Amino acid sequence: MEHPDPSVGPSVSAEAPLADLRDQIDAVDKQVMDLLATRLELVAEVGELKGQHGLPIYAPDRERTMIAARRAEAERRGLPPDLIEDVLRRCMREAYAHEKNLGFTRQAPHLGPAVIVGGAGQMGQLFGRMLRLSGYEVRELDRDDWDRAEELLEGAGLVLVSVPIHDTVEVLHRLPPLPADCLLVDLTSTKGAPVAAMLEVHPGPVLGLHPMFGPDVDNLAKQVVAYVPGRFPDASTWLLEQIRLWGARLHEVSAEDHDHAMGLIQAQRHFATFADGLHLVREDRSLDELLALSSPIYRLELIMIGRLFAQNPELYADIIMASPDNLALIERYHDRFAEALEILRAGDREAFIERFREIGAWFGPHAERFMTESHSLLAHADTQR
Repeated sequence: MEHPDPSVGPSVSAEAPLADLRDQIDAVDKQVMDLLATRLELVAEVGELKGQHGLPIYAPDRERTMIAARRAEAERRGLPPDLIEDVLRRCMREAYAHEKNLGFTRQAPHLGPAVIVGGAGQMGQLFGRMLRLSGYEVRELDRDDWDRAEELLEGAGLVLVSVPIHDTVEVLHRLPPLPADCLLVDLTSTKGAPVAAMLEVHPGPVLGLHPMFGPDVDNLAKQVVAYVPGRFPDASTWLLEQIRLWGARLHEVSAEDHDHAMGLIQAQRHFATFADGLHLVREDRSLDELLALSSPIYRLELIMIGRLFAQNPELYADIIMASPDNLALIERYHDRFAEALEILRAGDREAFIERFREIGAWFGPHAERFMTESHSLLAHADTQR
């Protein structure tokens, strides 16, 4: 019997049915796009109704219920539930972005002008846009406007300070006297010194905020905003509710606890990433070769290292060097790295396993949950090759 030469490619007899099946797939893809377009139109209507009735963009209970129902339906229909959840979550992210320029109910209808000190910066621009979408009059006080500061701050109901970390306290002390009922707020990623400075320079209501995201986000849906009550917390309720309407999740914390947590979440983590980058540079291997040989998880780790160095070095220098406490924390990290290295030098396999289990016990059930969550992240990383 004569066998087809595999080097020639698919047999001619397979071309016709393949073409027919591909045409059917193309037709289904067009139907999917039509349905997605319809979904976005419905999302726009939902967003308008939310704005009219003072409802937040992000509704976690609705989202959880909907995902659970769709997963159950997928199982009944023999579809992979994870696939359906992935598609729906991607649709929801697009839906939130689709609502980014819709109006919001104004929580403080009689508030005087909102003045953003540093309004030309990226974070200042983001909060300025959100406040305008909510119907507030917004003014900006930037580097070249200090000769007009009293004029710009006249009658202000909110003063939002959004300047680099190392300038925040100095800028707060430059502010002229504010109206007694004006809410003074900062957006700095450290809270101890800025909140203390605000309480010193302004006898009225004070609130510390830390947006736990970069200024390049499309919207605040699902983003976390930490807040530190300062003085007269009832006077800042309207702003917190406004931020919640924008879709953010709020987390109250003391200035001391915030700064300690940020030492771990930001300063130590960013410094470790900086050290990883420095090590890669000194090893001087081909990055393309590392990527070609990388598993999805190592590729994702390289992505997380590399993204730091695509950003503003001054910002990360400020974050890492913002406090002597950060240096002390990083020194403790260095000591623990040395402790782990000593186990490696000694070739002490049992000590390594013991420490490994100790760490696993600290993570507890979160370790298994993180394992599950990471599957989708790694799958996404693998599709980017």
